[in-house]
Amino acid sequence: MANENYQEHLAAERTERTRKMLQSLPASCTDFITSIALTTSPLTRMAYTIDLGTFCEFATREIPYYAAKKPSEWNDADIDHFTGRDLRTYADYLTLYFKSETLAEDGTPPKAMRNHECGVMRKLSSLRSYFDFLFKSERISSNIAALVSLPKLHEKPILYLINEEVDRLLSVASDGAALTERQQKFHKLTKTRDVAILMLFLGTGMRVSECVGVNIDDLDFQLNAVLVTRKGGNQVILYFPQEVADALKAYLKERKLIQTDKANENALFLSLQKKRMTQRAVQIMVKKYCSIAVPLKKRMSPHKLRSTYATRLYHETEDIYLVADALGHSDVNTTRKHYAAMSDQRRREAAKNVHLPEMEPEEKTNEADTEKNAAKMSEIRP
Repeated sequence: MANENYQEHLAAERTERTRKMLQSLPASCTDFITSIALTTSPLTRMAYTIDLGTFCEFATREIPYYAAKKPSEWNDADIDHFTGRDLRTYADYLTLYFKSETLAEDGTPPKAMRNHECGVMRKLSSLRSYFDFLFKSERISSNIAALVSLPKLHEKPILYLINEEVDRLLSVASDGAALTERQQKFHKLTKTRDVAILMLFLGTGMRVSECVGVNIDDLDFQLNAVLVTRKGGNQVILYFPQEVADALKAYLKERKLIQTDKANENALFLSLQKKRMTQRAVQIMVKKYCSIAVPLKKRMSPHKLRSTYATRLYHETEDIYLVADALGHSDVNTTRKHYAAMSDQRRREAAKNVHLPEMEPEEKTNEADTEKNAAKMSEIRP
C-alpha cells in the first residue's frame, strides 16, 4: 500500500466515522460540518462532530426541555432555545461527567470523563463555531455561545527527556530486563522494531501519525532520509543520524522475513498481527517503556519524544527557524512559544560575563547627599 494511499485510507475511515456519528445528531450539525469540508481535514471534522455529540448528550441528560426527543429530531428552533446559562452549565459539566449512566453487563461502573483547561476550551470552541454558523446563516436569533467565557490556559513546562533519560529509555527497550514476565515474551518478538521506532522519534522529531504511515520504500539509506506525509497531505523528507539508520537496518532484516497481505506488504512497522501498526499501539508501546525508564514523568508519549528532539536541536543550534522547519510548524511563533525559553540558561551565563564599574555603597552615598542638602538649606535660611 503506497504511503499516500494509506493516508487516503485513513481520511476515508475518519470521514465515514463522522458521517455515522452525524446520523444521531441534529441536521444542522451535518450542515455545519459540510460547510467546513473544504477548509478542514477529516480529523478536524471528526473532532468537531465528537464535540457536538458530547454537547447533545449533555443536553438530553441535564436539560428537561431536550429530554423529550432525540437530538436527531431537534430543529433550528430547538437549538435557538438554548440559553447562556445552559452553556455555562455545560462548561462545568465538561470537567467531570460519565460516559454511560448504567452499569455495563459485567458490572463495570460508568467511565468517568474529565477535561482540563485545554479540553474544555476545545469543546467550547467547537460549540462557538457551530452556533456562529447557524447565526450567520440566520437560522437562530443570536449566538449565545459567544457570550460564554473560555477558560484561561496556564503555561505548562515542556516535558522532555534529558540525555541520561534517553539512554535509559533505549536501554530498557533494548534489553527488556525490567519488563514483566508476560511483557518479556512479546518483547522478544518486538524488541528490534520498538528500538527502531524510538530511535526514529528521537532522531527526527516526527509525529506518531507520520511514523505509522512510513513505508519500506520511503527509506533511503544513501541519504539517511525518510519520506513522511505531514498534516494536510504535504510530503517532506526528514534526515536522520547514523544511529537511527543502524536501528532501522537491524529491524528491516526481520521485517523482510514477515509475510503480510497485499494491503500491508509495504508498511514499515507491523503489529504482531502482521498489519500496519496503529497510532494507539505506538502510544501504548512508548508509554510502557517510559513508565519503567522515567517513572516520575507520567505524561510521556510519542509527542514528548518529539519535544525531546526539538529541545535538543534548539540547545545545539539556537535556531528557532530550523526547529520550526524540522517539526513541520507552519508558523514559527508556535515553535517560539514552546522552545524559545530553552535559552534561559544561556542568558544567565551571559549575565555573569558582563562586568560594570563598582558603585559606592548606598549608605555612604546617602550620607554625602544628606550633608550637601543640609548645607544648601542653611544658606537659604535668613
